[in-house]
Amino acid sequence: MPRKPRFYLPDMPVHIVQRGHNRQPVFFEKDNYQAYLHWLNQAAQRYHCSIHAYVLMTNHIHILASPAKQDSISLMMQHLGRHYVPYINHNYGNSGTLWEGRYKACAIHDDEYLLTCMRYIELNPVRARMARTPAGYQWSSYHYNARGKQNSLITSHALYQALGKTQKQRLNAYSALFKSHIKQEEMDIIRTSWQSGTPLGNDAFKASIQARLNCNIGKLGRGRPTKQQKGL
Repeated sequence: MPRKPRFYLPDMPVHIVQRGHNRQPVFFEKDNYQAYLHWLNQAAQRYHCSIHAYVLMTNHIHILASPAKQDSISLMMQHLGRHYVPYINHNYGNSGTLWEGRYKACAIHDDEYLLTCMRYIELNPVRARMARTPAGYQWSSYHYNARGKQNSLITSHALYQALGKTQKQRLNAYSALFKSHIKQEEMDIIRTSWQSGTPLGNDAFKASIQARLNCNIGKLGRGRPTKQQKGL
């Protein structure tokens, strides 16, 4: 069966998810997280991807990035695979694959979903009951986006910048977004989109992607995600 095409366009944010093979861990100690972030930063700079948000969980990762070119995301993820997988295999005596097949990803309509998607990503440790608040988890972009901790990996999106005229205003406005829950319907749509690779946005957004890429993107599957999907 042919692989489903990726629907990427320059400067259009993409939500990326990659899981460990059979949901096995991909990070085992602090050095692993640091190594992954090092190569992510290296790849993002080399292939011109702006990283807006991320979280590194024990057995999967989420990244929100805007590519400068249509192939920037693919090249960035290939670079990560070429460096991180051999690093883990060498250090822990493993062999073979680390990740569960291809990474999942979908383009998102920034005006409609960007800030919600950032919260969705940074709240992953809370949903997984690994932390009481997003601030209680070390390996995410929350500490930059909500607290202003220096992080050379992050490039703020224009919609984040529009939250306030000063850094303090932006930090306060972004932190305030976490006082309300993401609606279950929005959670389901976000999950189903990255699982299927279908662009996340309204019909006009999807139609614009189809027109620009001259291809049929298909339709987003209906219904709630399976119980297995809800862990992400």
